[in-house]
Amino acid sequence: MSTQKIYDIIGVGIGPFNLGLACLTDPIEEIDALFLDKSDHFDWHPGMLLESTTLQIPFMADLVTLADPTSPFSFLNYIKKQGRMYSFYIKENFLVLRNEYNKYCQWVIEQLSTLQFSSEVVKIIFDEKAEVYHVTKRNTSTQETETLLTKKLVFGTGTSPYIPSSALPIKDKVVHTSSYIPSKEKLQQSSSITVLGSGQSAAEVFYDLLSEIDSFNYSLHWITRSSRFFPMEYGKLTLEMTSPEYVDYFFDLDKKKKTALQHDHKHLYKGINEDLINEIFDLMYAKKLQNGELNISLRTNSTLVNSTPFGDKVKLAFNQAEEDKFYQHETEFVLAATGYKAQTPSFIRGIEHLLKLDQQGQFNANRNYTIDHLGKSVFVQNAELNTHGFVTPDLGMGAYRNSYIIREITGKEYYPIEEKIAFQKFSVTPDEEIEHPNAILEEALTEV
Repeated sequence: MSTQKIYDIIGVGIGPFNLGLACLTDPIEEIDALFLDKSDHFDWHPGMLLESTTLQIPFMADLVTLADPTSPFSFLNYIKKQGRMYSFYIKENFLVLRNEYNKYCQWVIEQLSTLQFSSEVVKIIFDEKAEVYHVTKRNTSTQETETLLTKKLVFGTGTSPYIPSSALPIKDKVVHTSSYIPSKEKLQQSSSITVLGSGQSAAEVFYDLLSEIDSFNYSLHWITRSSRFFPMEYGKLTLEMTSPEYVDYFFDLDKKKKTALQHDHKHLYKGINEDLINEIFDLMYAKKLQNGELNISLRTNSTLVNSTPFGDKVKLAFNQAEEDKFYQHETEFVLAATGYKAQTPSFIRGIEHLLKLDQQGQFNANRNYTIDHLGKSVFVQNAELNTHGFVTPDLGMGAYRNSYIIREITGKEYYPIEEKIAFQKFSVTPDEEIEHPNAILEEALTEV
């Protein structure tokens, strides 16, 4: 009879969401968890850790606070331990520097014994008789393999940089923003740089390059398919949509409505900090005042449809959507702020028949964040955008999702799970629903 240890949870991937789960499960005695990541250490978006850039959410949206404000793994405890509590207080800004958030996560990792880096999961199979998953991991340094057993799985493998297919013919001249910092020197030695995209990352790299344009004398261009440079919506009633009841509401909509809303909601989580938009304009104004005409341009409504090498440069073909015209643009490098996409990990092949996948091969998550057909043993983090909506990648909802997952796994609510926090009502309740608008007339006549 085998005496091999069986974990309650094995988490695959150690990003902020699974790291938060590791924090919240750490004090729970009945949970024996292990988290694996193929990287040799934690470094959160290192290619975009610019000196003064911040998260777009307050410090309370750390790994644990919205689930357990008393946790020793909170951001406030971190800065207290670092001797920066009063400096942070005096700063009077709830937004956390990205570099500081990265260091905070690294500090948390030092406190936990349930994390293993340099551990790549290569295969998972399910033992139906024993009702356990066999997880084979490979040490990326020694190449040695080991198989572990677990009752539950939590996938938090994150997303990968996305380059549109129309830019693949010039891939040697394309730098994704995820690699911006290590590529910055090379970009600035070129004669021209074109930023592609319109989200926060695009704005940050454009501003950074604009700040130093005088020193390097490159031309700088910013092109997006969006109809304008959308600011992130920070209205409090809009922020109520990052709530448990909105997740419930969105989940219950039909697939066609969800797809349409996903397009409409992009500016809710892919917009630009309004202050940064204003700073970009002010900097362009100041530089033009000092230097005369600048070799910069900004264009909207433009979708990249083709590209080709052209000597030391590249030529790009765009479609201007509102005019429905094509135009060409020449540049030496493209800096792609084109986002990230979830990739279905190859290690699921051995259990793919147990999982719910849609026609596009994406995970089709249940409301409780499971993706197995039985809805009880395989959970996902930040892979349920198509089913749970735009709050999926929101760091502020991570603690809620982790509390939910812990309750599903243990059957106990270790961390109180809010069900209703919004002043708004998103869905029609059974007691107020009517079959036809004329039904109110019939009821009025009945009263008479």
